[in-house]
Amino acid sequence: MIRIKHTLGPAWPFICFILLNLLLLSLSRLGLAAWQFERVTDTGGWGHLLLQGLRIDASTMGWLFGVPMVFTMLLADGNALGRAWLVLMRLWLVAGSVLLLFMELSTPDFIATYDLRPNRLFVEYLMYPKEVFAMLLGGHLLALLVVSLTLPLAVWSLWRFSARVCRNLSYPRFYWRPILAVLVLAVGFMAARSTLGHRGLNPAMVAFSTDPLVNSLVLNSAYSVGFSLRQLSKEENAAALYGHMAEDELLATLRQASGRPDSDFVSAALPSLTYNQATYRGKPKNLVIILEESLGARFVGSLGGLPLTPNLDRLSQQGWMFDQLYATGTRSVRGIEAVITGFTPTPARAVVKLDKSQTGFFTIAQLLRQHKYSTSFIYGGEGHFDNMASFFLGNGFETIIDQRDYSQPEFVGSWGVSDEDLFNRAHQEFERLSEREQPFFSLVFSSSNHDPFEFPDNRIELYEQPKQTRNNAAKYADYALGRFFDQAQQADYWQDTLFLVVADHDSRVYGPELVPVKNFRVPGLILGKGIAPQRDTRLVSQIDLAPTLLSLMGIDSENPMLGRDLTQQPADAPGQVMMQFDKNFALLSEDKLVVLQPEKDPLSFSYSFETQKMSPAPLDVALLQTAKAYALWGSLAYNRGLYRLPDPTVALDNSVAANVE
Repeated sequence: MIRIKHTLGPAWPFICFILLNLLLLSLSRLGLAAWQFERVTDTGGWGHLLLQGLRIDASTMGWLFGVPMVFTMLLADGNALGRAWLVLMRLWLVAGSVLLLFMELSTPDFIATYDLRPNRLFVEYLMYPKEVFAMLLGGHLLALLVVSLTLPLAVWSLWRFSARVCRNLSYPRFYWRPILAVLVLAVGFMAARSTLGHRGLNPAMVAFSTDPLVNSLVLNSAYSVGFSLRQLSKEENAAALYGHMAEDELLATLRQASGRPDSDFVSAALPSLTYNQATYRGKPKNLVIILEESLGARFVGSLGGLPLTPNLDRLSQQGWMFDQLYATGTRSVRGIEAVITGFTPTPARAVVKLDKSQTGFFTIAQLLRQHKYSTSFIYGGEGHFDNMASFFLGNGFETIIDQRDYSQPEFVGSWGVSDEDLFNRAHQEFERLSEREQPFFSLVFSSSNHDPFEFPDNRIELYEQPKQTRNNAAKYADYALGRFFDQAQQADYWQDTLFLVVADHDSRVYGPELVPVKNFRVPGLILGKGIAPQRDTRLVSQIDLAPTLLSLMGIDSENPMLGRDLTQQPADAPGQVMMQFDKNFALLSEDKLVVLQPEKDPLSFSYSFETQKMSPAPLDVALLQTAKAYALWGSLAYNRGLYRLPDPTVALDNSVAANVE
């Protein structure tokens, strides 16, 4: 051992730490795979998982330790500079190793919540320490304790270990050092890239299954997060993931998929802009959209789920209930994007968080402001979360009411005031605006049904023990919703107001499928005076809701939304829903499903609504064309500023010769 240490010289500490971390990452991967034994076994991929996982880990070592190892070969020596560098080297070795350990310790709880290894979302949540720390204390205390106790011990142990491996090092002569540094750089670079191809190693190269979780287990969590952050610079270009498509072909496909005549499209400069005449021709109505946090269809009794929503079930008999409504994504901001803007999902972050959409981006609030509506966002938490306040204020919302505006709330949890407090405040606002005879639009966003599931005592008969569970929180959210509608139906504003109750997404989207379709199904209910009770069995997307609401309100408009006005669609018209699950994009039409994957061939399936299962099927070329057009449209529209209302001072050019610049 002494002879090996002498031969390797200043590279010896790195070799020791690299081997130690490779062991740590392999053991962690093996433990996670054992936890998910059935899903890994079903893919038949144990060998691939472990061998390709080692490849990913070696690449991680190259990225993490390659460059400091080069500097060590150049600088390490017995002189003052060399001793100072050794201290910095030890700090780097320890910090890098602790980072890897922290990410692996954080992984089980992340998988339990999101059914994937930590990714970009892990970093996004770190931007909101108050909410996240409260959530960890309330619902993930064991994980927090394990991390808090393990990391200090790891720092101490690794620092001592670094001192041992750095003791009595031998140093090469000065004329050998540049040669050795170049050699180390070459080896580190090759380990990091892990391929001789023109593209370096990436998750698509080691993906082998249609189960996203199993594919993510091949990675380590530090690599998964690091790659996601690197992709942020490319996230606005879906074509880089799914392949290019000629622009004229893309636009023609979208227009055909809309089912509308070309005459409805009124601008060549804004290619999705259409003229929309409302079905309802009376006095324009107010609009209230109640966005229910994490309320998937599996929690709704009237949709075949658990018996947790007696109030929503009761209300569904009084209004227009959608039986097959599907969310576009798995995050609240994705639900906001779909319901408020009608924008199609992309592999990028939702437009609520992107730079170019902070002003001048279409929302129904912006449109209704032009019709002299008062517009507001009412929330029980802090409006800055997920950049909501900035996006709303820049795109048509006049007023934001958040946690700071509740003077004496009855209950405050990790995510803000309770849903009861939220709806009490909303009811007061609507009464005030009604008295002023001011038409209004309001987005009311609930938060009680969110991990760690805190809500007031003695409100509901608990569905299960202990109190703070997902099912109990869903039942409380329904209680608060029913209480609000009991008030609203007795108020003066009821007769002039249209209500939509819809979930932003399901609480947990998981499963062995590339896109777990069943977990995208959410409840949607339109209520109000004059809305006839009906159960709509058509396939409906969240992006269909805003056009339908404007039509029911009596608002004629030109807008860029691609969703369908369901009041003007035949009962037998085939619907289509799009779903973004991490980097996978799916389009479902009738029972046909196409899934686009990053840098991989698309796959086609048949989907059974009865069994909620998907099975391989021949590729439907026409559906693939439509799916690709939808997947690429969002990036194109965002990057070129195409998703907006026209400047009222500029005449629209709808000439065939005009094109998108």
